[in-house]
Amino acid sequence: MASEDTTGMLADDEAERMLRLEDGGLNPDVIEDVERWVEEGDAEALRAFSEDLHESDVADILVALSKDEQSAFVQLLGDAFDFATLTELDENLRVRLLDAMEPEVVAAGVAELDSDDAVYILEDLDEEAQADILRQMPSVDRLALQRALDYPEETAGRRMQSDFIAVPPFWNVGRTIDYMRDASDLPDEFHEIFVVDPAYHLQGSISLNRLLRTKRPVKVSEIMEDEPYKIDANVDQEEAAYVFQRYNLVSAAVVDDEGRLVGVLTVDDIVDVIQEEAEEDLRALAGVGDEEVSDSVTTITRSRLPWLVINLATAILASLVIGYFDATIEQMVALAILMPIVASMGGNAATQTMTVAVRAIATRELSVRNMSRVIGRETVIGIINGLVFAVLMGTIAALWFGNGQLGGVIGAAMIVNMLAAGLAGILIPVALDKAGADPAIASGPFVTTVTDVVGFFAFLGFAAWWFGLS
Repeated sequence: MASEDTTGMLADDEAERMLRLEDGGLNPDVIEDVERWVEEGDAEALRAFSEDLHESDVADILVALSKDEQSAFVQLLGDAFDFATLTELDENLRVRLLDAMEPEVVAAGVAELDSDDAVYILEDLDEEAQADILRQMPSVDRLALQRALDYPEETAGRRMQSDFIAVPPFWNVGRTIDYMRDASDLPDEFHEIFVVDPAYHLQGSISLNRLLRTKRPVKVSEIMEDEPYKIDANVDQEEAAYVFQRYNLVSAAVVDDEGRLVGVLTVDDIVDVIQEEAEEDLRALAGVGDEEVSDSVTTITRSRLPWLVINLATAILASLVIGYFDATIEQMVALAILMPIVASMGGNAATQTMTVAVRAIATRELSVRNMSRVIGRETVIGIINGLVFAVLMGTIAALWFGNGQLGGVIGAAMIVNMLAAGLAGILIPVALDKAGADPAIASGPFVTTVTDVVGFFAFLGFAAWWFGLS
């Protein structure tokens, strides 16, 4: 006979198989059932269906529904709705669902969550809505959440969990274990115990495995890590993620300016940070801003326009270079056909280098110590790429137009532009980073301008000089 835990696991697996197709996508038949239950107001069927689903699966179902169906779905679930589902939704959808709920309902829902998840849900609301919800919560929970919300956005203080286990250094292992068994207000999951003085200044930490392997009479001060990894609450979340990645941490203490323990960061929080930062860099490189799938046409258009205007300005600058050689192009039409190839190849090569450089800066793999070596490497790569494509494109141009000299001209321009692309792709992100600008956001237009201007100027300039055109 299966145990209760085993039966629950089987139910979860069965629900997952019903919901997902083999490729991982949502089963359209299941979504149709959900839509029918919502339309009919069948709360009992919805509750029975979602009972064994993970919050991320419920979130995917919500995204698949229409706006009206999303609100009705949550309302029909009532107190069976797991507010952890909101942490899996994008900001616009999350805020819209929260705005449709009464403050006391939201307060009751977030009170059941870990403090870091509760803060993640509340931080996107305006201050008035936050205050209305916090007023409905017990004072202890309210103060903990308010303290976290007072930290700047995207800092360790916003990401930390305020529930942790802290003991004084004079306790022994036995007393600590008994405390963890008897206390009712401990976090659901934890990886280490923190040792603090009466003022909550961090003294050390003890991993659970070490605690459980030590005899009961031993004092925690004898087995604690005297210099645990700790993160300032005001530090940027990307800096915190770097510390976790560098030292392979599972959790880390978060301290305030006075060195007092105020929370703990765990690796699941850091995984979310790493994903968010990677997505942010990817969107920035593409110039699409902080967009979400649920954003309106107006919001997305407003987000993309500034980037496109900047690119328009760089395109005009490249056109001015072309206009300078208008007489040259009139005398040899083949130049107009070939010059986009030079600029395009340079732009592609620069984008490759720029992408690697921006990521290396973000992960701190690019430093003062290896800067000259990396720049030298990109210089060599640019020259090699230039030579390869000079031969390839020079041969194609010579055969295409029956003019070997034209092949030589485009080959020389290809070498110059590939070299410029490699240097621009590494130097521009580095320079922007040193100037305090985000290289992921600002590098694209500058790099594009360099490759376009250098490519056109080199190709048309070489042609004018070699063929004596004016």
